Amino acid sequence: MPIRVGMVSLGCSKNQVDAERMLYKINEKGYELVGDAALADVAIINTCGFIESAKQEAIETILEFAELKKEGRIKKIIITGCLAERYKDEVASEIPEADAVVGIGCNDKICDVIEKVLEGDHFTAFDSKLNLGLTGGRIQTTLSFYSYLKIADGCSNCCSFCAIPSIRGRNRSVPMEQLFAEATELAVNGVRELILIAQDSTRYGEDIYGKLSLPELLEKLCTIPQLKWIRVLYCYPERISDELLDVMAREDKIVKYIDMPIQHCDADILKKMNRPGDEETLRALIKKIREKVPGIILRTTLITGFPTETVEQFDRLADFVRDMEFDRLGCFPYSAEEGTKAAKMDGQLDEETKQHRADIIMEQQMMIMGAKNQLLRDTVIETLVEGYDRYGECYFGRSAADAPEIDGKIFFNSKKRKLVPGMFVHVHINEVMDYDLIGDVVDESAQ
Repeated sequence: MPIRVGMVSLGCSKNQVDAERMLYKINEKGYELVGDAALADVAIINTCGFIESAKQEAIETILEFAELKKEGRIKKIIITGCLAERYKDEVASEIPEADAVVGIGCNDKICDVIEKVLEGDHFTAFDSKLNLGLTGGRIQTTLSFYSYLKIADGCSNCCSFCAIPSIRGRNRSVPMEQLFAEATELAVNGVRELILIAQDSTRYGEDIYGKLSLPELLEKLCTIPQLKWIRVLYCYPERISDELLDVMAREDKIVKYIDMPIQHCDADILKKMNRPGDEETLRALIKKIREKVPGIILRTTLITGFPTETVEQFDRLADFVRDMEFDRLGCFPYSAEEGTKAAKMDGQLDEETKQHRADIIMEQQMMIMGAKNQLLRDTVIETLVEGYDRYGECYFGRSAADAPEIDGKIFFNSKKRKLVPGMFVHVHINEVMDYDLIGDVVDESAQ
């Protein structure tokens, strides 16, 4: 009877791609993959260690599996991912139930790790994080019709609040021809929406081509006939070039959507974050983006309660958000991360203040989103069918304006035809909510 291996992957989509590459190697080795890691002989927990809430989720998940091991329901536990990389000594010493704690540089050796723990070894293994494989086979864990394409790993921005460079290393781009081959394979196997990800996608190519090469990569990917939507996440404002905007405006396959993490608008706070720019620069950039790419959906992320943030600086941020009317927005209270420059700064704010300010921003955004959604009433929107909600007795999906997992949904009925995930239909919007839309299919000629 083959050994059953299951994996829990936590955190971001970039970590998810790492998990998919490990699953491919495990399957190739002949182990039996199970969807529920709690039913496996060997459970692999691919952790996130980015901010405090993610670390807490990882620890809670590990402890849940430790309990399953005590009960005899699983045999072995392997911990990998960012938490393992960042806290190698602490994880190994404080979680004795883990049979192996391995860094991201050992992901390509995951089958060797499994073999050793099955033989009874109890160990840690850490290679250079730069050894993390960025290419190779994957077992897709997203819905079959969309997939992430990780175009780079690591980060060279060195924001004062962020631990990613220390966890993942410097920015490393994947050669364009390898990305094109991977994207083509995904498309041939049924992927209709390709989502480009990196810690800073706009930095793609700088390290291997000596220039920012995201526009060229996008143009090349647009030639893959099976792809319908190409989406780009995590574009840093200082590297959103006219060339990039021109490509987005010109190519029909590139959805008019930019995820642009700005974090703040106050010049002094941005300087302390080790981020360039100021409010005037950001306002001008946002104006230019909307002029060059009409109808663009603009998403951003913000941090409230950064060290020394005054009431006046926060009010400036709130006014900025109100004026800019971002289409999508996430706001997070500042998390003081060990080993970062910001964690050592004077002027640390209390948790209640940080959270309260984040809540204010999100309440503002809910009102902005509600007003924007009202404008969509009685319009027709092309929608990607994602599934059927048995409890709501309706289908659900997304428009080009919404990225999976982070944005809203469209809920709709199809009276004449049964739909299947991956179809594209046109939905007439009848009702709106703060973040979601409700409607009916108006054509039955699904793609």
